[in-house]
Order: sequence, then C-alpha cells, then structure tokens
Amino acid sequence: MQLGQLDGISVLISSRLKIAVGLIIILLSLVLASIFLPLADGIVLGLVLAYIARPIYLKLHRYHRLGALIATLIIVLPVVLIIGSGVFEIVRFVGWIFDNQSVFINNLFDFVVSIDVPPEYNEQIRQLIWDTSTSILPLLSGFGLLSYAKTIVMFILNLIISVLVCYFFLADGYKVYKSMVAFMPVDNRPWVAEYVRHLDLILKGVFIGNAYAALFVSVTSLVVFYIFGFSHILALATLIFVASIIPLFAGYIVLVALAVLRYFQMGLEAAVIFFIVASIVIYVPPEFILRPYLASMHSRVHPLLIMLSFLGGAFVGGISGFFLAPIILACLISAYRVHMGTPVYGEEKNEDLPSC
Repeated sequence: MQLGQLDGISVLISSRLKIAVGLIIILLSLVLASIFLPLADGIVLGLVLAYIARPIYLKLHRYHRLGALIATLIIVLPVVLIIGSGVFEIVRFVGWIFDNQSVFINNLFDFVVSIDVPPEYNEQIRQLIWDTSTSILPLLSGFGLLSYAKTIVMFILNLIISVLVCYFFLADGYKVYKSMVAFMPVDNRPWVAEYVRHLDLILKGVFIGNAYAALFVSVTSLVVFYIFGFSHILALATLIFVASIIPLFAGYIVLVALAVLRYFQMGLEAAVIFFIVASIVIYVPPEFILRPYLASMHSRVHPLLIMLSFLGGAFVGGISGFFLAPIILACLISAYRVHMGTPVYGEEKNEDLPSC
C-alpha cells in the first residue's frame, strides 16, 4: 500500500509514539493543574493585578525587574491590603457571630425595636430572626475551629502568591509571550499576534480602567466612612471596591443600604446628608475624571456580558472564578473578532506586544 493510500488506522499506528507522548503530556498537565488548584485564587488574582500594574511597568520597563517591583508596590499592594484587610475583617466578624450568637440575636431584636416596626410585622420579623438563629447559625458553626483556621491560612497564602505572581508576570511576561509564539508555525504567527492584540484591548477595558476607578473609590470611601462614624470600615470599603469593579453593579447599592441604616438610626436628615456627601466625594472624581481619561482602554464588549461573567464566575469558582470568567469571555470574543477579520479598534496596537 502506498503512503498516499494509507487509511486512518494506519496513520494512527504509524504515529502511535507521538500520540502516546501527547496523551502523557495531557495527563501530566491535568495532574499539575490539580496540584495548583488550591492556589488558583492567588494565581488568577496575580494575573489580574499584573494587568492592572502593567501601564506603570511600561513606563519603567527599561529597568526590568526594578520596574516590575516598583509597579507591584504602587498598584498591587494597596489593592491587596484593601481586599485582604476587608475580607479578614468580614471573616473575623463572622467568627465573632459564631462565638457570641446570643449577643448577636439580642442586638438584632433591639434593632428591630429601635426602628419602630409596625406591630403587625414586628412579631413576624422577630420569629424570622429566631428561626434563622436556631437553624442556620448552629449549622455553620459546626464546621469547627480547624476549618475556620484553614480558611484564614489559605486566604493569606493566596494573597502572598498573588503578589509574587504579579511581579513575575510583569518581569517575565514578555518572555512567556515570545516562547508561546515560537511554538506556532511561521504562517500562523500573524493571526496569533492579532488575536493577542484583541485580547489585550478587551482585558484593558475590563480590568485596568475599572480597577483604577474602583481603587480610588475604595480609598476615598475609607475616609468618608471614618468621618461619618461607621464601624467595620475596612469591610465596607472592600464591598465598595468589589461593587465598583463590576459594570452595572455600582457601589451605590452599598451607599443606599448604609443610608437606609443611617435613616433608622439617626433620622432622614442624617441619611440624606451622608448619601449626598458620599456620592459627591466618592463617585464624582472617578466617574467624571478617571473613567473618561481611561476611555481609550474600553473593551467594546456589552456591559451585560461582563456583568454576567463576573457574577457567574464568582458563584461557580469564588475569587478565581470571579476574575477568570471575564478572561475566558475575552478569549472567546477575541477569537470571534479574529475569525471575522475585525480590525483592532482605532489601530490601538500594543506597544509591548510586537508583531510576529
């Protein structure tokens, strides 16, 4: 039988060594992925933080590793401190609730009494609080101290890993890019470069612009919450940061909830003053100055898709899913745009990703 007449089975037999090597590589990749899975939050967060810090690194890239270090310190550490301290305070508060369930329940009852709930609803609310406390709280507290401590340790470890991953992505990311391109056949390198440009533009719009604005919002919210005397301000600032980074899910939701709480505690005038001051101080600068300045980085992706990817990813995969889902969405949209021959918007080609 001539070579041109070989059937599919003969081709598979003649290529059995390559197929075996490919299967082994796939198997080893799956094993390695399972090993890295507990650290997925730190790895994905580090990748996102590297993207946020890259504009600063590009200004200092001639210094290479020193520039990567400076960019990490300027951008990444504030974000990690805000998220880390806020989540740590939330976890600590939840732990306090588990250890002081009776005090927490009594405080809820006192709050219901203080807001003058109509009598016909008062008993229903009190019964709901009691039913929740006698069913959910004991169930959650049953996880034990060991699980609680493990969660804290893994959270701190992932934060440390995110900083390290961010630094090495900034310092060695271009080498990784060149290595990936080197694997591609020469004829395919132009469309690979085009795909990377589309992907880069989308991720700029999703992460960089929103992250800078959200970072500014969270820092200013710390000052506002402190001036108005709120407790757990680090946790509140973290909620503001997360809410601000998701399109269509603005931090105004947090401000409205706090204004309602202040209305019940101090009256209508105090609630209105807080909401107006907080809105002007926290949201006017980023919405009217920072976001327009970063308009050139917009992803040109419908905000509903981005919102659904953020929220759906968070429900499915936690912190890593929260950021990984938009990256997957960007990869699919970039592939579609390359397939359709869509030009890079405004010829905004990446200065740090040269053509192949």
